[in-house]
Amino acid sequence: MRQDALFKMLSSGLEGQIRDANPWWRNEKIFGLPRMKRWAFQPVLKGLQRGLTPSVVLRGPRQIGKTTLLLHVIDHLLEEGVAPHRIFRLQFDELPDLRKLENPLDLCGWFSTNILLKSFNQAAHDGEQAYIFLDEVQNLPDWAAQLKYLVDINPVRVLVTGSSALRIEAGRDSLAGRITTIEMGPLLLREIADLRSFSAIEPFLPFNGLAPLKEKSTWHDLAEFGRKNREARGKAFSAFSARGAYPKAHTSEEPWESIAAFLNETVIKRAIQHDLRMGPRGQKRDEHLFEGVFRLACRYIGQSPGQALYIDEIKRAMNANIGWQRILAYLKFLDGTLLLRLVEPMELRLKKRRGAYKVCLCDHALRSAWLQEVIPLDPDELAKAPHLSDVAGRVAESAAGYFLGSILGLEVTHFPERGTEPEVDFVLTIGDRRIPVEVKYRSRIEHKDTYGLRSFMEKAHYNAPFGILVTLNDDPASDDPRIISLPLSTLLLLR
Repeated sequence: MRQDALFKMLSSGLEGQIRDANPWWRNEKIFGLPRMKRWAFQPVLKGLQRGLTPSVVLRGPRQIGKTTLLLHVIDHLLEEGVAPHRIFRLQFDELPDLRKLENPLDLCGWFSTNILLKSFNQAAHDGEQAYIFLDEVQNLPDWAAQLKYLVDINPVRVLVTGSSALRIEAGRDSLAGRITTIEMGPLLLREIADLRSFSAIEPFLPFNGLAPLKEKSTWHDLAEFGRKNREARGKAFSAFSARGAYPKAHTSEEPWESIAAFLNETVIKRAIQHDLRMGPRGQKRDEHLFEGVFRLACRYIGQSPGQALYIDEIKRAMNANIGWQRILAYLKFLDGTLLLRLVEPMELRLKKRRGAYKVCLCDHALRSAWLQEVIPLDPDELAKAPHLSDVAGRVAESAAGYFLGSILGLEVTHFPERGTEPEVDFVLTIGDRRIPVEVKYRSRIEHKDTYGLRSFMEKAHYNAPFGILVTLNDDPASDDPRIISLPLSTLLLLR
């Protein structure tokens, strides 16, 4: 019955759509690939070709270039001499007919029979192992079970992309030992410099290289690295300040108003329309509540608003009594769409967690687009609008938090005020070492601004031999030898 349904779907035009999505079968080049490859290209390619697991999952927010990276990988394989008939791509975001199939990954069997012309097992024996690319796979309700079946019985290598951490994470348990996950967010600062042809800036921190972050010398070297690349850094940061870090904002010459409309429609509202459907059957979803909670996240960017504030604001905006648990569920849903990151308060010695989540957006451009309010981060532009300094400080804190949280394997928390202990914006934990990070986004830094860092470092049980002060510019901000100061623009060059 399943095969009959598959045959019917293929004969009704789906086969033609699939062939169109795999132009290399006709010995055609992939059209329109950009020159620049995102930072995740090499880790993904290495994982796909020689990784410990048969599948690599590349996840990230919508419109940050996952499909383009997938096509870059395919193009690279073809350039290396991999035969076109060994590569199969299914794009679930663009072919809604695929989701009508009971088991869409049965199409891999069709590919084996009609394109590869041999079983996956025989192809592997012949040195022609197949590569399968599943784009936006989270649109399949039971994708994990289908992928597990595919890789368990077939010697294939698979690359999966997805925009919803909720749906990707939902399949992680059943795929233990079968997938390696790589998360890619909006453009890095050095990628903006490259994309806009300002200058090539080499990555400072190697991929998966966390150990150097425990050394004070690494952060001094990073500060010097920023100064060395001052010109390209400044140009890239100015572009980041004005337009954010979504690729479309830097590959299009359209005015900001058009970019903002694009982000609202294709990133935020699409998450509402598609990802909001994820969840237990029968669970009522409220798009207006989603928009209200996201608006609050934008408004309180870089802060840790408490339960009472959320409840009061939602009640005022929607004229309805909505409980904290429901609001929290929507906050965690937003975290699952990867549009924002909820930074947890630091736990220590099994103490009960106190404090609220800190809200960090994946890109301040989403805030600018949704609230229709542009807040400059560039020092020169901010100097022209000093009344925006406080909000800019919160936006800078959000940018720093999301960026640090995107470093694979790095545990990032925040330290809320506790009794006599002042708050610290972020705490990086690497093994048994903790590194406090404070963001003071202003031109004049006073001694009292480092009180949180100094208090944290002076508690022996925190094991924090030094701290990081993130500032507006390169000027030294503290005479305490334990504190390394560097501008936000340099911090964003860490990767």
